[in-house]
Amino acid sequence: MAKVNVSLPQGTRDFGAEVVRKRNYIFNTIKTVFELYGFEPLETPAMENLDTLTGKYGEEGDKLIFKILNNGLDNPAKEQSIKEGFEKILAGKNSTAITERALKYDLTIPFARYVAMNHHSLVMPFKRYQIQPVWRADRPQRGRYREFYQCDADVVGSKSLLNEVELATIYATVFEKLGIDVEIKINSRKILAALAEVCGGADKVTAITVAIDKLDKIGIDKVKEELQQRGLTTSQINIIEQYLNISGTNDEKLSAIKTLLGKNENGKKGIEEIEYIIQSKIVIDFTLARGLNYYTGIIFEVKANNVQMGSIGGGGRYDDLTGLFGVPNIPGVGISFGVDRIYDVMEELKLFPADVHTGTKVLFFNMGEAESKKAFELMQQLRANGIAAELYHEQAKFDKQFKYAEKKGIPTIIIIGNKELEAGTLLIKQLATGEQQSFIWEELMSFFR
Repeated sequence: MAKVNVSLPQGTRDFGAEVVRKRNYIFNTIKTVFELYGFEPLETPAMENLDTLTGKYGEEGDKLIFKILNNGLDNPAKEQSIKEGFEKILAGKNSTAITERALKYDLTIPFARYVAMNHHSLVMPFKRYQIQPVWRADRPQRGRYREFYQCDADVVGSKSLLNEVELATIYATVFEKLGIDVEIKINSRKILAALAEVCGGADKVTAITVAIDKLDKIGIDKVKEELQQRGLTTSQINIIEQYLNISGTNDEKLSAIKTLLGKNENGKKGIEEIEYIIQSKIVIDFTLARGLNYYTGIIFEVKANNVQMGSIGGGGRYDDLTGLFGVPNIPGVGISFGVDRIYDVMEELKLFPADVHTGTKVLFFNMGEAESKKAFELMQQLRANGIAAELYHEQAKFDKQFKYAEKKGIPTIIIIGNKELEAGTLLIKQLATGEQQSFIWEELMSFFR
């Protein structure tokens, strides 16, 4: 048989038991907090119709959508339309002859589509959380993958800034429980809209936010070059540079932004929003842009302190997202947790609790047919009481069974040999200490309690 080169698609990963348990620890921590705040679970399909996704993430985001080829492309009757479709794609256009569906890029747009389809039956405000994988055709690197999980919490049907306050508190609570020291950054798209208006008109807001969103990656000089290429004048770029250089405490930043944009109506509203939700752990960052077209108000981004990593959370208000699907006037706001980056941060800072690795708690040695039959009976008692247990799969030497327990990190061994079977006893050995005790069978459950 010819040798087969087995590999994974770039930007994807397998997860063994140890990693899965750690990831589940993160998922469960986030989920527990979501449910404490009254959010309900939701799941949507892995794929969406292409026109559901395109045009929702800005020009940069649209390039990263994974498109799915239509089935039946080998049908001779479709040959001409397929050929024309490929020609359109090569020309940089979409073609339904080739692709009509795509893997979901995030959880927010599919959620908006769900709300648009089901708004008549939903109790408003509708609070949902969603924990599912998403896909982006990005360049893989540390903390950035092509398949990754998002954990989102969104509220639709309410304009109250109390929702932003609660979402910020959820961020603070989750990261405190996970032991990650974070900085929760906020800005308002209304302030960015005000900046655009001061710099020549609302039509420039996309150009400005897309450029500002790259500030951390390319630096101020490259941002200025990009703004110039997008048609902004030197005086307009100088205003933006002044805006980007605002620094100091939250109070100092608010004072500076009031001087720069406080006379603009959008600027006033954005400043009022920030003043309403500001609390401990929150840092005002006027360079925060989040270059997604659907945000309309407060925007969030979370960075982990003491580690080199991109944002581990983000979100914001999107007051007309469902309007994209023909159902206007349903306001919404949401946040997202980047689980894969959170995992990397916790690994680097060694924040996972020691017991998160443990699966099986007890291993019964296999000492023979009669002995293993009794061991199986007792093992089922442990399992019925929520204690994970295994019986070694075959009769084998002590050394082999010990090594199995050690490699799997099983802390407790139970041995029922011929003598124990006759006496109605068992030996319990703790691997960590080497301590060994004898008990009658009826005492098994009281030992573990």
